[in-house]
Amino acid sequence: MDNHKIALQILDGVGGKENVSGLTHCFTRLRFVLKDESKASTDKVSSIEGVIQVVEASGQFQVVLGNKVEAIYDEIMPLLGTTETENDEQDKKVGIGTKILNVVTAIFTPTIPAIAASGMLKGILAVAALIGLNVYHVDIKTFNTYIILNAASDALFYFMPVILARSAAKVFKTNEYIAMTLGATLCYPTLVELMTGNKAVTLFGIGITKANYVSSVVPIIIAVFVLAYVEKFVKKIMPDVLKIIMVPTLSLLIMVPATLMIFGPIGIYIGNAVNWAYHYIMNLSPILLGAFVGGIWCVLVIFGAHRAIIPIGINDVAKTGRQNLLAFAGAANFSQAGAALGVFLKTKNKNLKTVAASATVTALFGITEPAIYGANLRLKKPMVYAVISGALGGALMGWGGSYGNAFANQGVLTIPVYASAGTKAFICYILGCLIAFGGACILTVILGFNDLPSDAAPAEKNSSKTDKIEDNKKENPAKTIDEDLVADDCDLSVNSPVEGKTIPLAQVSDEVFASGVLGKGVAVQPTSGKILAPADATVSMIYPTLHAVGLILDNGIEMMIHIGIDTVKLNGQYFEKHVQDGDHVKRGQLLVSFDMQKIEQAGYDLTTTVVVTNSKNYEAIGSTNKNNVTNNDQLLYLLSNS
Repeated sequence: MDNHKIALQILDGVGGKENVSGLTHCFTRLRFVLKDESKASTDKVSSIEGVIQVVEASGQFQVVLGNKVEAIYDEIMPLLGTTETENDEQDKKVGIGTKILNVVTAIFTPTIPAIAASGMLKGILAVAALIGLNVYHVDIKTFNTYIILNAASDALFYFMPVILARSAAKVFKTNEYIAMTLGATLCYPTLVELMTGNKAVTLFGIGITKANYVSSVVPIIIAVFVLAYVEKFVKKIMPDVLKIIMVPTLSLLIMVPATLMIFGPIGIYIGNAVNWAYHYIMNLSPILLGAFVGGIWCVLVIFGAHRAIIPIGINDVAKTGRQNLLAFAGAANFSQAGAALGVFLKTKNKNLKTVAASATVTALFGITEPAIYGANLRLKKPMVYAVISGALGGALMGWGGSYGNAFANQGVLTIPVYASAGTKAFICYILGCLIAFGGACILTVILGFNDLPSDAAPAEKNSSKTDKIEDNKKENPAKTIDEDLVADDCDLSVNSPVEGKTIPLAQVSDEVFASGVLGKGVAVQPTSGKILAPADATVSMIYPTLHAVGLILDNGIEMMIHIGIDTVKLNGQYFEKHVQDGDHVKRGQLLVSFDMQKIEQAGYDLTTTVVVTNSKNYEAIGSTNKNNVTNNDQLLYLLSNS
């Protein structure tokens, strides 16, 4: 059975993806935190082909999968969507541009439902206001109901630094609440009033660049990125007894000034550079200007830098009664709507289809954030198609001399604003919008994108086959060691990778290891915080949280060394690796070190299990009769099948 089907059946067995509130994967197992444990069915999951054993312990539902765990974990995670995990995917070798785009996507993805809801609410209010004014001659914008609902639609965008601070903190692995406090500082009313007032602003006697950081994006993302490193540095130099108070205090004391003095003005400088480029290109060619704005406008929206050039349009209306900035930006908006519609038509993922449908509607009314963050940027390629199509539409508008006689949002409701430019200019505006919308949609449908996994129904299970597997497990229970094996009869031996007191594997407080289903072996209560290579070997895997190591010895023995019980929850804290996956190591070489005192103070059992994961390849496996072993002592003895 393939890994995807196993993943679907496991999710079905634990009560569906909606019942999973947390998921991690250990070295050999998946660990589910369930919202409703009563829905979990041990028998249902244990009968699935590929599942070795199922354990319920410590409030978790643990599915033992052995060597398949990583592949099945990779299949399950996309099915869960935004389910939070304790461990991130391992870094892949990709270009710097792709890494940045992946980070931006990871930061904005959790905000997608709120952005979609806010955008839809804005669209509804815009239609209601238009109908009220033109049909009933009533300005509903003065009504309390409108004001309250409008606040609900604006709140997310107003407090964007706070929202993004949390998701950025999760991506950069720093304290979420310190990050949110930093974002809230940028939105604090007194600070906003100070930064938008007429007087100069100083900090510690040093003049700082004034800017309104409400709704900003770039400053808080950069600030949280730096905060992660500041926090790590402060933790290193701060005594443990003071960390809980001084780490957050010093982090804020350092980052608030740094953000206002350094990272905040970056968005302003980006805007100033775009402002200069706008006027330069306008003097050079209106066609190039239209293509430039139509293509890059929504890219600027991602970083919040578009706000810096909006004054260009306002100033043009004030001086000449017309502006072309938002005409070209209209091409960009319609291109985002078209790309989102293409995603809706092309994707087989039901959740993505729903997001894309609502994002298409809101983008047509000028609210592009749901389309950008919910679909196009998330999938990358639709964003590229939108940029290309927006540039083509904007170029046509520039060639036709399109402009508006007011500063108005760019969407279907504001098309009449551009009618006063004359027949040619207005037709070019309409055609430009159609090219941007239709082009992005067609490119997305025809050229496609890397779709999210479809929400397929679990495959039907072959009950007779799984029953047979379960019966086989019951009839042939795994053995933890062959106690009657004599060392002299064996042809292979393995030194102990850790020093300490030996413990029979069956006595370990982790049922999965104690049952022997992962392989025969022995446990050691360590007296030294070092894991050494027991023989010349290749490192098959060092788990990201560093609590487990996989080795393939040169003589063919496959081993797993698991440090402690439930130490995966430490997420790598107090562990340090000294080799990489794929390294060939010599006997006695240091693999992983760990701080025994701090791990035990954190409440974890340090019992280290050493198992032969390919035990079935050997006739018998025995262990030393010594109560205490060093790295020079033989720990396991193996008798080959031959």
